[in-house]
Amino acid sequence: MKIIGTGRSHPSLVVTNEMLSQFLDTSDEWITSRTGIKERRIISSENLEDLAIDAAKKALADANMDAKDLDYIICTNVVNEFVSPAMSCLIQGAIGANCPCFDLNGACVGFIYALEIAEAFYKSGKYKNILVVCAEEPSRMVNWHDRTASVLFGDGAAAAVLTEGDNIKATKMSASCSWDRLYQKHELQYSPYNTKPNSNLPLVMHGQDVFMFATRACIRDISAVLNQSGYTPDQVDHYLIHQANLRIINNIKQYVKQPDEKFPLNIERYGNTSSASVPILLDEVNKEGRLKKGDIIVMSAFGAGFVSGACILEW
Repeated sequence: MKIIGTGRSHPSLVVTNEMLSQFLDTSDEWITSRTGIKERRIISSENLEDLAIDAAKKALADANMDAKDLDYIICTNVVNEFVSPAMSCLIQGAIGANCPCFDLNGACVGFIYALEIAEAFYKSGKYKNILVVCAEEPSRMVNWHDRTASVLFGDGAAAAVLTEGDNIKATKMSASCSWDRLYQKHELQYSPYNTKPNSNLPLVMHGQDVFMFATRACIRDISAVLNQSGYTPDQVDHYLIHQANLRIINNIKQYVKQPDEKFPLNIERYGNTSSASVPILLDEVNKEGRLKKGDIIVMSAFGAGFVSGACILEW
């Protein structure tokens, strides 16, 4: 498959590090020096599904495609107000599509999971035009009294339209069960027959373990897709890395020995937007005119599970 359109949508509220320092024991210097984040967008009056719908419409417009021409919609999402139906159903109805759809939870790797699934669907011969939407609201997962986690995340949505082509050159997906290093539990509805205590925990994150896993996994996965596709690091024009921590991105940059200009960044403005992170970055470089036909792009992400993934594609 190939990507022919992208779009993104952000909440209107900008939350700066200075704003967080008003109620957290932190400072702009503390956050920036450890993460590279200066501000993030947080949902206040908007609904997450509205951001998802907006991003989807923008991607369809960029692709010059009518929603009725879609054969499938895949939405990646970790948490939202709806347990059921799937957010993809809300998107499908709002944009006027009439194709099947489903949600997946691949944590911060959701976009790359969705690309691999879309490629498999296309190769089955049944589907040609597929919309991928990544919509995330991690601000509703964290403890806002915990400076180690709450400062990291932002909300947002992004989308991509894919159609027939052979531009996805290689993918690599991995999982290594260490669920207790990064997780969140939410309360379920009461059942008179359930004897287990209900859990309602904000995000639990063992930062050093996440950092070490992320660096190792991204380097491993990027090496794998380069080897599978036959490209060298020098032949890659853009490295789109999950915007979770600037130190992790710098470690990857040092490994592939490529210049800064090949590593676009927006972590300073948006923080970690989970599965929306990579497609938001993709839409930015696309709309800025930085992507040229034939450019080689590597995408890499990591997330709770632990899971990780990378892909290499031609623009």
